[in-house]
Amino acid sequence: MGVKRVIVHIDRLVLRGFRHEDRHAIATGLQQGLVEVLTGLQAGTQSAVWGNVPLSRAERVHVGPGASPQQVGVEVARGTRRRMKV
Repeated sequence: MGVKRVIVHIDRLVLRGFRHEDRHAIATGLQQGLVEVLTGLQAGTQSAVWGNVPLSRAERVHVGPGASPQQVGVEVARGTRRRMKV
């Protein structure tokens, strides 16, 4: 099986209730989480044809009070997966 390339375009990421200083760590966690999510999707749907998968909002994300900014990003990615229709 050949390597597949997936391009993800995020037009805007709105972070409410987080410190401005945490935005880069949240974005890094989101990136890592999306790699995890999309790799899992690809493994589960090897014959699927991918096209544009529009998504306006991720599901509401609940994280514990001790969650790191990076973990918040990972949870947002997981919430995004639950909203995808592929």
